[in-house]
Amino acid sequence: MRIHFFLTTNTHTVPFDYQRFLIGVFHKWMGWNTIHDEISLYSLSWLQGGKMVKEGFNFTNGAKWFVSFWNENMAKQLIMNAMKNPEVCCGMQVKEIQIQDTPQFGSKEKFIASSPIFIRKYDENRKAIHLTYKDKDADIYLSETLYKKMKTADLKYEVNVQFDRNCYNAKTKLIRINGIENRASFCPVLIEGDPEAVRFAWNVGVGHSTGCGFGALC
Repeated sequence: MRIHFFLTTNTHTVPFDYQRFLIGVFHKWMGWNTIHDEISLYSLSWLQGGKMVKEGFNFTNGAKWFVSFWNENMAKQLIMNAMKNPEVCCGMQVKEIQIQDTPQFGSKEKFIASSPIFIRKYDENRKAIHLTYKDKDADIYLSETLYKKMKTADLKYEVNVQFDRNCYNAKTKLIRINGIENRASFCPVLIEGDPEAVRFAWNVGVGHSTGCGFGALC
């Protein structure tokens, strides 16, 4: 299930690293202790509709933002608490909420990244290495992470995830959240397998840290 939030115009500039505000309001609505876990079965998009200015973004016509859940009860909880406390950040508030049911997908689908896709692996010294669509082994970790999420959800489907490297405008971006820098990819992905696995991925996102504003799909 996908929850679309339509936000009012900001009253002061939204900073470039606004993602921390979205993470904060999400956990405020959900309750940090009940949702903060190692494997997130949900995903958060970035804000849409902004115009870049000197110190960040302005959303003169308001902003759009979506959150997707595999667990529909969690989605309903988010809606209820967002209605009670609609403030998001920088003067923006929730003015409208729309619910989108998970679509019926086929066995092979292409998705656009609504928030950059983050993948990491660790070397022999446990040092984190950030992978992008340019790395050949990135696809292995995309599929592996989705399998871990399906295992957490007690689902047993076959699926394969890979970057669509034929995309001419794919790019990487260094994202800083709470002082930590992450190299992530804006690149479409191809997901092939059981249709239920494709539907699952549409909700939970792909890659690591989907609960922190990475890997949301549309």
